[in-house]
Amino acid sequence: MKEQHNIEFKQKWHDDYLKTIVAFSNTHGGVLYVGKNDDGNVVGLEESKKLLESIPQKIQNSLGFLCEVNLLSEGDLSFIEIIASASEIPISLRGRYYYRSGSTTKEMVGAQLNEFLLKKSGKTWDSIEEPKATLDHISTNALVAFKEDAKQIARIPNTDKLTDKELLEKLRLYTIDGSLTRAAIVLFGKDPNIFYPNLKIKVGRFGKNDATLVHEDVIEGNLIEAIAKTISVLETKYLIRKISYQGVDRIETGEYPSIAIRESLLNALVHRNYFNPMVHISVYNHKIVFYNQGNLPNGFSVLSLKEKHASVLKNPMIADICHKAGYIESWGTGTLKIFNSCKEAQLPEPVFEEKDGGVYVTIFKSNQEGTQDSNQEGNAGDDVKQKFSSLLDNIHAESSQNITFLNKYSSEVLKIFQESFHITSEKLQESFGKASEKQLPNTVLTLILVFVVPGIKAEEMGAILGVSDRTIQSYLKKLKENNFINRVGGRKEGFWEVKKQK
Repeated sequence: MKEQHNIEFKQKWHDDYLKTIVAFSNTHGGVLYVGKNDDGNVVGLEESKKLLESIPQKIQNSLGFLCEVNLLSEGDLSFIEIIASASEIPISLRGRYYYRSGSTTKEMVGAQLNEFLLKKSGKTWDSIEEPKATLDHISTNALVAFKEDAKQIARIPNTDKLTDKELLEKLRLYTIDGSLTRAAIVLFGKDPNIFYPNLKIKVGRFGKNDATLVHEDVIEGNLIEAIAKTISVLETKYLIRKISYQGVDRIETGEYPSIAIRESLLNALVHRNYFNPMVHISVYNHKIVFYNQGNLPNGFSVLSLKEKHASVLKNPMIADICHKAGYIESWGTGTLKIFNSCKEAQLPEPVFEEKDGGVYVTIFKSNQEGTQDSNQEGNAGDDVKQKFSSLLDNIHAESSQNITFLNKYSSEVLKIFQESFHITSEKLQESFGKASEKQLPNTVLTLILVFVVPGIKAEEMGAILGVSDRTIQSYLKKLKENNFINRVGGRKEGFWEVKKQK
């Protein structure tokens, strides 16, 4: 027998082992053996009868409850068995709370302790009332979007004629005392970051390693709207779609299964700890990584996620609304969908890791990737983009400095334009002329900015080049008319990308 989450071996008694008893009681219960080595072999105890009397007293005096303590023997050697049952109330030792994680005892602090105390009191974070919130803080648009999604899945009938208040009451998000729950703000708030500053999703594109951040986006807003926004941003700005043809039909295939991306995002949002930092999505050349703060439920391991398992919810009210809208199932099948969709797509098995106080989900690309024919060459020039990544931080600097900087390193970008997009310097000069020997026309500098700072806005380009928004719009119009750029997405959420020439 080896040490595990509910078994611990100690050769001698020490009062510090009261922490282990507390941890057992706060988790699922367990047994502490005193007089055994790490392999579970009996080594014997001196003054075992004296310990049989003193240990129960120490437990009662320090912890306020009783444990079953037995004196056992194996041959001529004696040892003590301390059986700690799972407690319905939180147990502490000198004001500190402990729990079991695998075969180790750890102290709970911060958000984890708060969540533990709420759970022991029969509550969850998302069920707590938000006293400062009113119906004015709720987005009608988010409620309409929810009703449309829920109607398609038919999990909550007769919502069309309900007012916002009536719908929230039906969803149990508006209490009989006239208060909104935290779940209501997270799901449907106009600006939930007023109440919970970390209710954001950060998406980053990295080059060769974690130190080479190429560009990033931060998605804010309520969960109902953030799900769609995040998937849109990933699909239009970060992930490449492989284009092929079946006869005359154009077929687009994503780098990763859409089911795996969606389920990973939903898992991160539904099961996260909202007291802690925002959800992170890191996109690399060969993988995408989702991270959310919040450990796996007690008794769960990473291996559990590969099999059918119970749905243990950190935020049950938030999960319930996502279930009613058809975003998630209530059977703990989300992780299975991630594994199965990657297997069907012949991708490497995803990796789930529990570390840094949260859960990482890594989805890999296929080891054998075909050539990708796409308008925006996916990873072309990541190192060059990194060199220009500071431009947005300097938009209030003298425009002449930015223009000098752009011209200084323009040859590197023009080389990529020629190799990856078939855009030659001659073709640019033919379309927009030549400003001088050392300086490119502003229209060409605008094209460079579109490439090196993905998602850059017109006003940001204007600030960098020292011209008005209207002037930038004229540059963009010329670039589009000459077939050098293409608009992806709508006016608000969309962006410009460099277009590959035929």
